[in-house]
Amino acid sequence: MKMIKISMLALALGLMSFSAIAPVQSLVSKTEIAAEAGSTIVWKAETIDVGQIPQGTPKAIVYEFKNTGKTAVVIKNVQGSCGCTATDYTKEPVQPGKSAKVTATYNAANKGAFTKTVTVTTSAETTPKVLTLKGTVI
Repeated sequence: MKMIKISMLALALGLMSFSAIAPVQSLVSKTEIAAEAGSTIVWKAETIDVGQIPQGTPKAIVYEFKNTGKTAVVIKNVQGSCGCTATDYTKEPVQPGKSAKVTATYNAANKGAFTKTVTVTTSAETTPKVLTLKGTVI
């Protein structure tokens, strides 16, 4: 009887060890798929310091990137970190070797130092790119 219990326990533990391998294999396949996508973008600058800007005057900040991959890149979404930052971006697919831009317009309503972010989601990256703009409103 003891021998049967030990055998059942060994069998159960052996089967459970196989379940730990499956997630590792699926992670590898996701990585391989992402590598095969072939799209890569290189940002000219991810953080832009605009220095001092006058109060009450909106300031446009332009972020540029180049598609260095093998397939077209599509900007899916651009979102400012607050209502004080409006955004615009290239709507057409960016072909390999071509450049595009994301524009963030900061409403300089309040005096003082500021740091804002713009989150850009593209077809080339699995995680969104967070761009930063900073300066001081005088």
